[in-house]
Amino acid sequence: MWFFDSGFIIFVIPAMIFALYAQNKVRSVYDHYSRISSGKRLKGAEVARMLLDQKGLENIKVLQTEGNLTDHYDPRAGVVRLSPQVYNGNSLAALGIAAHEVGHAVQHSSGYFPLGIRNSIVPLANFGSRAAFPLFFIGLIFGGEMGSLLMSAGIAIFLFAVLFQTITMPVEFNASRRAVALLEDGGYLSGEEITGAKQVLHAAALTYVAATAVALAHLFRLLLLRGRE
Repeated sequence: MWFFDSGFIIFVIPAMIFALYAQNKVRSVYDHYSRISSGKRLKGAEVARMLLDQKGLENIKVLQTEGNLTDHYDPRAGVVRLSPQVYNGNSLAALGIAAHEVGHAVQHSSGYFPLGIRNSIVPLANFGSRAAFPLFFIGLIFGGEMGSLLMSAGIAIFLFAVLFQTITMPVEFNASRRAVALLEDGGYLSGEEITGAKQVLHAAALTYVAATAVALAHLFRLLLLRGRE
């Protein structure tokens, strides 16, 4: 059956295994460093607020959001949204994540070019991730000239999803570098505390690498199936 074609076995399954490893890695590292409090006992919300103010971003709000590891910066609303564990926590994990989201706010305010590209293709990436596979496999089933066109169209729109994941990596890595610098330069963390925050951010970055690997694996699979037709 096409679902278990060689491209799925060769490309997609290894990428999915890597993604599962990355998810387990970030959970274990986060759980470990969420139990280690920072020396200054500042909460994630407090650190985020102070870092934003230091960067002249007093207009950016810091609000609590629901869920676990749901932290993100909302550029449209001008809000850094932190999960309860980060918002109220004073752990090395909480401060690292809070500073990371501030890093995104700083990227936005400074016109960081890759972030602008990523934000501009979000609608196309979302459409591509939803519509590409149905379109491609409808074309695969029907075959013929029309089927070939549908498969090619599916691959074309899926490229936006791949591009989005690819651009996300440097954006996230840059936000993490900014976070570490902000925490260290401001004296919020020092020594081994910085090392702990870095471990959390590095583990989180691995999930973005895995997401890109999965997207590329699906693309290679589609290209392999397309080439057989």
